[in-house]
Amino acid sequence: MTTDDFRGNAENFCYRHPDRQSFVLCQRCLRTICPECQTPAAVGVICPECLRDQQKGQSPAQRKAERRWSRPRAASVVADGRPVVTYAIIGVTAFVYLLQLIPGFGRTVENALLFYAPMLYPGLTGMFEPWRLLTGALVHSSFWHLALNMLALFMIGRTLEPLLGRIRFLTLYVLCALGGSVAVTLLSFATPVVGASGAIFGLFGALLIIGRHLGANIAGIALVIGINLVIGFVPGMNVSWQAHVGGLVTGLLVAFIFTRTRAVRQRGLQTGLLIAVGAVLVALLFVPVLFPALVLAA
Repeated sequence: MTTDDFRGNAENFCYRHPDRQSFVLCQRCLRTICPECQTPAAVGVICPECLRDQQKGQSPAQRKAERRWSRPRAASVVADGRPVVTYAIIGVTAFVYLLQLIPGFGRTVENALLFYAPMLYPGLTGMFEPWRLLTGALVHSSFWHLALNMLALFMIGRTLEPLLGRIRFLTLYVLCALGGSVAVTLLSFATPVVGASGAIFGLFGALLIIGRHLGANIAGIALVIGINLVIGFVPGMNVSWQAHVGGLVTGLLVAFIFTRTRAVRQRGLQTGLLIAVGAVLVALLFVPVLFPALVLAA
């Protein structure tokens, strides 16, 4: 087709600027639009009229979220989009599980890393091993226990880590793992606990809060959280609902802090609040010392 033929074909020119040739279509109305009229969308671009129609159909929550999340963020996204921290956590956790499979050595690994509340209190055992609060998230009771937790981490991490940034995502995961262990200490003091379920529930909670602020449909996430929480209370399931609840509450709180302190000028406030959350969790570990009868009764 010659140049004159192109000029005679109105479909090859922007419908808002007939003198501008273009070969890009609005993904909604399929009319030709020039670069000036193109607005990036989820897939392709849309024209100004379709953009206005789309904005009119938004709920108040979606419009509010769009205004908030379109501002400059303190939480920088991952430039290449790869959830490196997620992959690293999965790799380390899988490596620890392989160590558990070594005859004669695996039991030593489990005994040294799994979470067991009395091991934090020298007055009870003569030993003080605080690392168990976090390393318990690396130990799993079976292949399927490991596989399900790591699959959930992989699915959530691919969304949350690029959104929050690597440091914030790692902070979220560690605080949620700590929150799960603290809840076990307070609510089921003498129970040995293994697995990353507390941290995973925390990520679910964070996804719930951040999704709500983005204006996304969070009904599916809420349903998944609800079903898994109920499973923890089913007799015979051998699931630590205490770790689930502790991780979930911590994840909700940390995500709320992230959503409320996104501006660059609030970076110091965000850091201070996260430190405060960690300090409160550690302070709660003194409850068994101050009120031993109350904790042991639980």
